Amino acid sequence: MIEVAVSEAKARLTALVRQAEEGQDIYLTRNGRRVAKITAETARRVLTPDERMAVIRKAQAMARGKFEPGIDAARSADFLYGDDGMPG
Repeated sequence: MIEVAVSEAKARLTALVRQAEEGQDIYLTRNGRRVAKITAETARRVLTPDERMAVIRKAQAMARGKFEPGIDAARSADFLYGDDGMPG
C-alpha cells in the first residue's frame, strides 16, 4: 500500500500508474486523509501452465455429452474437397 499526497502525485503520476498496474494499492491523500485511489483497469496476471490446463479441463468437462456423435470436426475438411484437391 502506498499513500502519496495529491501535490506530490502530480510529479509521480506515470510511476504511480505503473505501480497500480503491477497490483499496488495507491492512495492519494490531502491533509493526511485518503481522498482517492489509483487502480489498474484490468489485472495483468498470467496463468501458470497448471492453471491454464485446469481451465481447459473444466471447458472439456462442461462440453462433454453436449454434442451429437458423428463426423469428427478435425476430419470435416475431407468432405469438402474431392480426390483432386478441388472443392467438390
